[in-house]
Amino acid sequence: MSAESPIITLTTDFGYQDYYVSALKANILSINRNVRLFDVSHSIPAQDIMAGAWVIKNSAFLYPKETIHLCVIDPGVGTERKPLLFETDGHYFIGPDNGLFSLITGERPWKAFEIANPDFMVSEISGTFHGRDIFAPAAAHLSKGMKPEAFGPAVDEIKTYRWATPIHDSQGIQGWVVHIDGYGNLITNIPESLLREASYSALKIYAGTTKLSEIHHTYQNVQTGEPVALFGSSGMLEISVNQGSAEELLNVHKGASVSVVFQK
Repeated sequence: MSAESPIITLTTDFGYQDYYVSALKANILSINRNVRLFDVSHSIPAQDIMAGAWVIKNSAFLYPKETIHLCVIDPGVGTERKPLLFETDGHYFIGPDNGLFSLITGERPWKAFEIANPDFMVSEISGTFHGRDIFAPAAAHLSKGMKPEAFGPAVDEIKTYRWATPIHDSQGIQGWVVHIDGYGNLITNIPESLLREASYSALKIYAGTTKLSEIHHTYQNVQTGEPVALFGSSGMLEISVNQGSAEELLNVHKGASVSVVFQK
């Protein structure tokens, strides 16, 4: 990879109250002060691997090829789970092997290497802060042009999670809320393409005790405080509230079912 003006993005569940994010950046810059650091999010819900994967997969591949993505949502920190350098579609991801990378990559081919070379980590490793002591130094060394193979042995299998896929037939679609963003929008696993391909004259959408009869283009298509169904920027069906929180107003949470019933 090119070592000129490398980019490292950072996504963690660290929040901003403590020194953790600053410590990541300090260890990176102590190795390569010419790197460009971009914060994706440090507000991932604590230990929520799927929420982290959702944020990363919807942002990472918008960056230029050869970007390094430091991904630290690590509820198993200090255990035997492997620290990985993961490569797919011209992008590099560094973090724990806990299912995160399988959710990010989708059907893309990938290569992975265990970060095992002590030359690319700090000399004394905390049992609770591998982000600072292993992952940040690895990202920094990679940004200086180090080959992925230098970090450790190739890994053929990674821990695998799968996004839930909607169930559909001629009568409708059964999906689930897979993510809730900072606005309280309920993002489902029902892609726009699935509804575009379906044959129906009208539909009903059920989320909790709420029933909607139309898919709109913007939040402003309904009155302030009213729920609205639309296709969000991720290409998935969302249930939102104009200038409000669908999670709070509808009392619907991640994992809840969302049904679309077709009328012929």
